[in-house]
Amino acid sequence: MKRRRSLSESIQLFFELHWIKISVGLVLLLSLLWPILALSGIDSYQRSYILAFFSLTPLQSVLYAGIFVAMLYWLHYGGGSFSKLSKGKVKGDQVSVKWDDVIGMEEAKREAWEVVELLKDHAKVTQIGGKVLRGVLLSGPPGCGKTYLAKAIATESGLPFLSISGSEFIEIFVGTGPARVRKIFKKAQQHARLSGGCIIFIDELDAVGTSRGADLGFGAQTERNNTVNELLVQMDGLESQRYNVVVIGATNANESVLDQALLRPGRLDRKIYVDRPGLEDREKLYQFYLTKVKAEPSVDVARLARRSVWKSPADIENIIKEGALIAARNKRDTITFRDLSEALERIELGFKRRRKMNEEERRRIAYHEAGHVVVTYLLHPTDDVFKASIISRRDALGVVYHQPREELFTSSRSRILANIKAALAGYAAERLKFESTSDGVAADFRNAMTQAHTMVWRLGMGTNGFIGDYEVLLSSWAFREAGSGDRISDRMKDRLNEETHKILAECLKDVDDLLRKEDVLLDRFASELLKKDELEYDDVEAIFVEYGRQRVLPSPSP
Repeated sequence: MKRRRSLSESIQLFFELHWIKISVGLVLLLSLLWPILALSGIDSYQRSYILAFFSLTPLQSVLYAGIFVAMLYWLHYGGGSFSKLSKGKVKGDQVSVKWDDVIGMEEAKREAWEVVELLKDHAKVTQIGGKVLRGVLLSGPPGCGKTYLAKAIATESGLPFLSISGSEFIEIFVGTGPARVRKIFKKAQQHARLSGGCIIFIDELDAVGTSRGADLGFGAQTERNNTVNELLVQMDGLESQRYNVVVIGATNANESVLDQALLRPGRLDRKIYVDRPGLEDREKLYQFYLTKVKAEPSVDVARLARRSVWKSPADIENIIKEGALIAARNKRDTITFRDLSEALERIELGFKRRRKMNEEERRRIAYHEAGHVVVTYLLHPTDDVFKASIISRRDALGVVYHQPREELFTSSRSRILANIKAALAGYAAERLKFESTSDGVAADFRNAMTQAHTMVWRLGMGTNGFIGDYEVLLSSWAFREAGSGDRISDRMKDRLNEETHKILAECLKDVDDLLRKEDVLLDRFASELLKKDELEYDDVEAIFVEYGRQRVLPSPSP
C-alpha cells in the first residue's frame, strides 16, 4: 500500500524539485518590492521625478535597438565598412598593358585573343545562336603572367576593369562575403550600362571559390559556402544576363580544388592554362627586360635562356633587377653578362659566404666538386655544367650547378641513373684521393638513395622484374583507402631494398672506374678550383677540350 506523505515532506520535496524557480521568483519579488519600499520613504516631489524619468526607459530601449539593427544592416548590406569595396572603375585603355607587351605565353595569348573578339563583337555570337561569354579561368604556376594577360584582355577590349583578390571576400563577420560579392557585381553592372560591358578580375580565386562542405564548427565553412553560393547566383542570375559582365578568375592552385559548380558551362567554362615559357620565349623575355635597363649589347641572351630552364617571367624580371643591383654595387654604368650570371646563381644557390678554412679542408672540397664536374659532364645525357665553386653558399661548402639543356617533362631510366652517378661522384672522388670520406656527402647520399628507391619501389626500373608502385601498399598510404597495416610482405620489402642497393652499388662502380680512368682530369679540375675558387661554363668546356674529352651532344629532336 502506498504510504501517504506528510505535509512537511511534501513541502520539502516540492522545494527540492523547484528550488531554482522559487529562488528566481523570490529575486523578482524582491526586485519589485524594494523600489516600492524605497520610493515610499522619500518625499512626493522626488518620487514623482524618479517615476517620470524611468517611464521613458522602454521607449529608449526600443529606440536604441532600432538604431543598432539599422547600423548592422548598413554595415553588412548597405556599403558600410564590412562590405565596402575600395575598387573603382579602371578603363581598359588606362590599364596600359598592350597585347604586344605580353611575352612568353604565345599559346595562352592565342586562346585569350578569342576572348577579346567575343567581348568586342557579341552580335556575331548571338546571330548564330551562340551563348555570350560569361567567365574565363586562368590557371598555371605563379609568376607566369595571369594578371598581366587579364589586363591585356581589358586593354584590347576597351572595357572597364574591376580587380579584386579572392581573400577580400572572406571575413570573420557573418554575411560580409556575400555582401561584397553583391557589391562588386552591382558596381560592374552600373559600369556595363555606361560602357557596354565590364570585366571583373578575381585574383587568387581559390581563396573564395573552393569546394563547399559541411561546417565543422565556428561557422567559418558556412560563411565560405554562402560566399560561393552568392558568387554562383550572381554569375548565373537573371539580372546579370542583361549586362555584358565577364568574370576572369586566376588561380595558382589545381583546378580540382575549385567548386565544380563554378566550372560548369555558363560560368567559368573557358579555361586558359598559362605555363612557364619555353626556350624561345625566355630569349624574348630577356631581350624585353634588358631594354628596360642599361646593359652591354654583347650580353649572351641565348645562354642566359638556356640556363633559366623552368624560370617564369617574374623570375627572369627578378634576375635582371638583381643584375642591375650587382652592377651598381660594383660601380659600373652598364650590366654585363657576368652580373646576370651572378644574379641567377645568387637567386638559385644563395649568397656567397667566404669562410676561413684550412688547406686540407679546401683541398678535400675541391676534389669533391671536381668529381661532380667530371662525372656530370662525361656521363649525364641531358645536363650541362654551368658552374663549379668551392665558395660556401647557404649550408653547402661547395657546389656544382648543372641544368638540363631544355625543358624535360619526363625522366628516362638513363637520366635517373646519371643523376645518381653525379650525386655519388663527390663521395667516390674523396675516397679515391683521401682513402676516407667526410660528412659532406650526406646530402648527396640522400639524393642518390631517394632516386634509387623511387626507381625500384615506384617506377618498375629495377632488374629483378618487379613492376608496379609498391609504396601504395605501405601503411602510410593504405589508410587513405580505409586499409590497415602494410599489404606487402617483409620478404618482398627485403628484395626491393636489395635491388635499390644493387643500383647504388653498380652506379658507384661505374663512377669509380671513370674517375680512375680520368685521374688527370680530376687533378686538373681540383687544382683550378683551388686556384680560382670558381669555374664558369667556358672554363669547364675549355679544360675538357684541352684533354680531348669534349662530349658529342645528341642532335635535338625535330
